Amino acid sequence: MPNHLVVIAGPTAVGKTALSIEIAKHFKTAIISADSRQFFKEISIGTAKPSKKELEACSHHLIGHISIKDMYTAAQFEQDALQCCEQLFKQHSIIILTGGSGLYIDALCKGFDEAPHADVAIRNELEEQYKEKGIELLQQTIKVLDPEYAQIVDLHNPQRLMRAIEMIRVSGKKMNELRTGVPKKRAFNIIKICLSSNREALYDGINKRVDKMIANNLEDEALAFYHLKHLNALQTVGYKEFFDYFEGKLSHAETVEKIKQNTRNYAKRQLTWFRRDKSYQWFELPQEKKLIIPYIEQQLSLQKQ
Repeated sequence: MPNHLVVIAGPTAVGKTALSIEIAKHFKTAIISADSRQFFKEISIGTAKPSKKELEACSHHLIGHISIKDMYTAAQFEQDALQCCEQLFKQHSIIILTGGSGLYIDALCKGFDEAPHADVAIRNELEEQYKEKGIELLQQTIKVLDPEYAQIVDLHNPQRLMRAIEMIRVSGKKMNELRTGVPKKRAFNIIKICLSSNREALYDGINKRVDKMIANNLEDEALAFYHLKHLNALQTVGYKEFFDYFEGKLSHAETVEKIKQNTRNYAKRQLTWFRRDKSYQWFELPQEKKLIIPYIEQQLSLQKQ
């Protein structure tokens, strides 16, 4: 039987973690994380890492494997995840990849086209602009240079914005023009599943997750890393809002509501990203949950033939 990577994607708070563990236990296999926020070992509450019980339910990989002080790119993830797959496929014929970071899922499944060479002068200029005028200028710039990419990129990730602006300025092309659309060949088959739920249920799940994070002392976790707020890893929903709260820019109630609002906006961008890829089979939770394992087994059976 050929090796298979089963991708379980979807927006934040849709239920990927619990379902992925259920699928991994069914197939007696391991999970690789493609959640770009869960890579960092120091932060846990605001990143919704799996609980200790969930981590013990089956083998998990690429969670908490780097520091918030490390610069970590999707290209580096591609290499780490490929090495992880190579080792895990020695023990399993099926591996689960799960997460909501579409760029990182694509990195493993498709690889990257050859990117334009870095331009140190442009990068230095952008970094100076970011230090002096903040992320808003980067957001405005990418919206002008490439409105389509601005719809799917994480607008709160300054490093990703600067790299995109740099690539566009160096090449003179928009981001979709820099992609050939030809995926790299992988030594395994890929089954791609994307989870969804109706808007009301998804937003309710997001609100409940944020409330749980607050109850678990997200504020204290954010305060512990306030002195490192300039790091790219902390320019993310859940932390940056509390940084504004610590600086007196928001009340506590406004901070919590802002986290919920920004998380909902992030979920919209995730769905936009995944809908662009026609190779996903979509399942709506909770009503179609029972169809997912039979679908995977059907695909495995078809690909044996």
